[in-house]
Amino acid sequence: MKKFCKSPRKMVLLTAIFICAVIAFQIVYAAVIEPGSEGDPLVTKSYIEEVMMPKIKQEILEAVKGSSGSPEQPLKFEVVSVQKGQKLIGGAGTELILRMGKATVIATQKGGLADTTQGVDLPNGVPMPANHLLIIPVDDGRGFSANEDVLVMVKGTYRLE
Repeated sequence: MKKFCKSPRKMVLLTAIFICAVIAFQIVYAAVIEPGSEGDPLVTKSYIEEVMMPKIKQEILEAVKGSSGSPEQPLKFEVVSVQKGQKLIGGAGTELILRMGKATVIATQKGGLADTTQGVDLPNGVPMPANHLLIIPVDDGRGFSANEDVLVMVKGTYRLE
């Protein structure tokens, strides 16, 4: 019997052809496999890009369409002038910053205004600190009374009395 590959040159050539065939098969196999299927079970970049991202985008679009399009509260602080003797009563989540003047906190039996700058709860009748971020946690009549003309920054719902 004759040997199939007598020369080393033929052996190298056959090995190279075999390696190229294996690589070509892997490329074709990878292109045909659907991301996330049993043939491609790992969470791969292709799965994230081709399957998950379209689902996430669709959910975001549905959530945006489902919203009314206008927020309940303004997204920016607005400067409000409150005259001496007037009261500003805020809604739940309203944020206040006293910028000028003197005012007194109006609290209820459920609590006062949350002073996030100092980390305390301001009870009824205490002076409202200037330049502190205050939050009205519940819509139950909390706010402040102006001892003199004041300027306050407000983000959220409120009414003047």
